[in-house]
Amino acid sequence: MNESETNPPVADDLAVQIVCLRRQITLLLLALIIVSGTLTTFLFYQSHTMGKDLAVIEPQAQAIIQNYSKNLPGIQKFVQELVAYGQAHPDFQQILKRNGIPLTLPAATNSVPKK
Repeated sequence: MNESETNPPVADDLAVQIVCLRRQITLLLLALIIVSGTLTTFLFYQSHTMGKDLAVIEPQAQAIIQNYSKNLPGIQKFVQELVAYGQAHPDFQQILKRNGIPLTLPAATNSVPKK
């Protein structure tokens, strides 16, 4: 059997497959560019919208933070009283543990916790 008769159809078939694969890769890359651009545009829009929402909410948040800072000494005093009560009443210690309040408190400071 002559090999020159079998090679040309195989080479033509491989050439067609290569052309099809190149076309498929080109289409996939184009789809990737379109999806990436769409996602980037969407994320930019969301960032822009969240920035506006943040600007509206910021004064309210500042008021809450100032209120918390103003009431912090009273809150610390109340927690210290709860710990003292828990040390005197063992049944109450389970409630303190469940709510994450230690049975002994470190020295109280008047500094505001860092964010």
